[in-house]
Amino acid sequence: MKKVIQSVKGTRDFYPEQMALRNYLYGKARAASQAFGYQEWDGPFIESIDLYAAKSGEELVKKQSFTFADRAGDLVTLRPELTPSLARMIAQKQGELTFPVRWWSFGPFWRYESPQKGRTREFFQWNIDLLGADSPEADAELIAIAATFLRSVGLDPGRASIFVNDRQLMNSQFDALGVPIEKRIEVSGLLDRRSKMNPEAWDENALEIGLNESQLNALKEILANYDLWKKSGNLKRVFAALEAMGVYEYIKFEPGIMRGLLYYTGTVFEAFDLTGSVRRSILGGGRYDNLLADVGGDPLPATGFAMGDVVIGIVLQEAGLLPEFDPTPAPVMVTVFDESLLLKSYALGSELRRAGLNVIVYPEPAKLPKQFKYADKMKIRVALVLGPDEAEKGQVAVKDLVTGEQVVVRREAAVETIMKILNA
Repeated sequence: MKKVIQSVKGTRDFYPEQMALRNYLYGKARAASQAFGYQEWDGPFIESIDLYAAKSGEELVKKQSFTFADRAGDLVTLRPELTPSLARMIAQKQGELTFPVRWWSFGPFWRYESPQKGRTREFFQWNIDLLGADSPEADAELIAIAATFLRSVGLDPGRASIFVNDRQLMNSQFDALGVPIEKRIEVSGLLDRRSKMNPEAWDENALEIGLNESQLNALKEILANYDLWKKSGNLKRVFAALEAMGVYEYIKFEPGIMRGLLYYTGTVFEAFDLTGSVRRSILGGGRYDNLLADVGGDPLPATGFAMGDVVIGIVLQEAGLLPEFDPTPAPVMVTVFDESLLLKSYALGSELRRAGLNVIVYPEPAKLPKQFKYADKMKIRVALVLGPDEAEKGQVAVKDLVTGEQVVVRREAAVETIMKILNA
């Protein structure tokens, strides 16, 4: 036997079942985005490496990006994220756009990571951003969109929650602890890693990056203080807005949420599955007011989040919330009685499509039982038979493949008959 060439490590084959899930997630993301008035957009799949070097961090640029030299010798990368592209595109037309800008996108991304449960090297991601609004209520709107999506796919607050924090609040706590500015990035990463490490290893890591025992103990007290948000005027307004928007049941304050990327400046949030096996976040984002200036634009307040398709797909599967797979978008099939009637069957199929129906025409003459068996496997509801008698009399046989009932009608009545079956 010939050896079948395998797909590239970390990529996925989208057979119709997997494609249906991807389209389902796209549809739900689109519905949640448009419900709040956001416009769909996209950027290039290849960008200059300089775009990410500006603000995304050394690990993303040097270790996680698919980077290569093009034929002109310029270093480019398959996009590992979208926010820098968004910032560049906004900066290029900053004087022409109407602010605040509300944009969303759903497309492919690539990161050179170790494939594991919940993580692949090629993935699809929903990105949604609000630019030009500098208010806690703008942050709350993005969190509300995330909650609206979770609700729309059947994840209730007992199954999924959105954990919220404020980087400025945590910076004030770092000030009180005496954590030097140059250590803030490492300490923020330490907080993000806490749920992924055992307590002893986490303590050791804290000491390794330069915290002393006193600072470590004080940091643990901060992370255990779930009333800390009351010291943040920003979070008070965020939570009040979320309550007004009817999604507060999904929200929890979590002082350990910091978000690893460098550009977050205020509110940060991540959604997690509370009961399943996946410990990676479903989605995450926050306020990033400095990024536009880093790519050459004028300073502009911004907030947004991203959600990959891999983790949410696993979460929905484990929760039994995946939509039932429909093998075909065509509920009607026209059979082919024999070679002499092949073109008449194709003509009938075209006639039905012009009437607004999705129709499969069997591609070659075959015994009718074989064609009906195919229709059954594809979950087609209605089959039409155009035999010699029907063709001569201007009729067609319409068969309900669920009940087995069959009627012969005038050809011009076929659409009405089909619709009655489909709507029964």
